[in-house]
Amino acid sequence: MRLLLVEDDEILGEGLSAGLKMEGYAVDWFTTGKLAEEALKNNLYELIVLDLGLPDMDGMELLHELRSRKDETPVMVLTARDTINDRVIGLDSGADDFVNKPFDLTEVCARLRALARRSEGRSTPLIAHKGLTLDPASHIVTYNDERVDLSQKEFEILSFLMGNIGKVVSRARLEESLYSWDSDIESNTVEVHIHYLRKKLDSGLIRTVRGVGYIIDAEEG
Repeated sequence: MRLLLVEDDEILGEGLSAGLKMEGYAVDWFTTGKLAEEALKNNLYELIVLDLGLPDMDGMELLHELRSRKDETPVMVLTARDTINDRVIGLDSGADDFVNKPFDLTEVCARLRALARRSEGRSTPLIAHKGLTLDPASHIVTYNDERVDLSQKEFEILSFLMGNIGKVVSRARLEESLYSWDSDIESNTVEVHIHYLRKKLDSGLIRTVRGVGYIIDAEEG
């Protein structure tokens, strides 16, 4: 899941970026609002973590700009502003969650998983489909009640496809979701991971739509 982190504090940003990458997120970290605006124009993100106290603009301006163009990407705001009025203004401006500094990384990750669930229209923490169960929190996958060991990228691809059941996802969209802007990607990387997923799971679970992408079909009926 690709995430945009906008935080100007170098120590905090570096630590948060590293922690989120360990949780499996592909993180693009920027320290100014202008750089974040450019990133948003050129990339798709599943989640945004936004600091309000940026050096070149108030983070609220970036949030207003995002929502004014009908971008519904979930936004978690990080802030040292802890008054109720600040939180009310932020939520009314389109923020989906507020986390006060200092914060605990474990809580931030739990809140991000909750935002992802809501954006996918899910209320339960587990994703289940055709005997396959995926737990985003523990990164545990079971198939027909048997645990399946996946690599980090295999897990992320499966998670993304299961979050879009019944929809064709292009290879380019998978790459954009799985890798940050500074990652080196081999041309057949996604195909290789799909190949191994099919070997470890039902070979017919992930279907190729030739020339378009990949799909996990919805349940019939």
